[in-house]
Amino acid sequence: MSNVQKSSSHGKLIAVIVSAAVVIALVLLSAFVWPGWAMNHNGSRDQQAQSSKSQPTTPSIKAKDLPQDASALLKAMPDSVLNFARIDAGPSADWTSASPLEEYTLTYSTGDSAKNVSLKVAQWPSGDGANGQYDALVKALNGEDVASGDVKVSGNATGSYMVKTTDKKGKEATAIWRNDSVVFQATGPKDSVLRFYQKFPL
Repeated sequence: MSNVQKSSSHGKLIAVIVSAAVVIALVLLSAFVWPGWAMNHNGSRDQQAQSSKSQPTTPSIKAKDLPQDASALLKAMPDSVLNFARIDAGPSADWTSASPLEEYTLTYSTGDSAKNVSLKVAQWPSGDGANGQYDALVKALNGEDVASGDVKVSGNATGSYMVKTTDKKGKEATAIWRNDSVVFQATGPKDSVLRFYQKFPL
């Protein structure tokens, strides 16, 4: 074979290699840079979905001050729970027949009234009185079970809790829990109630 033929064949080989390299580069560019068809978009969508589901943990509205003559029980109620701020608090008489020492109704809000949680709280002279009221409230719930268990303080069981839906569509819920001589009942949209009661400090 002549030098001219060898040079020609060698040039064609180089041209083929260069062309192949260009094609591979374009494929990689298309796959991973733009438009990115080989990228895992499901992962980014999942991250966006998780991000959209994440909820704020601090309130965007100011909590309403308690009355100056508020009892120790009422003062123990937190100004906020996650992004729910206390917007109302006052005496209540719904559980009078159970003879509590004191009873209050509070409202916690994110600023969106559709997500408000209404909280009733009352205290009895002993755990027995509170337990009787807790049992009566739980027995009156007719919805589907959402959660239940023991309330624990420093590893010791000091009461129980029960969460049930309160409407046919399962969008509303009630959480009831007893901590020693105090009984709590939180009602509202299911998502709000679930977030609220789990982070309530008492």
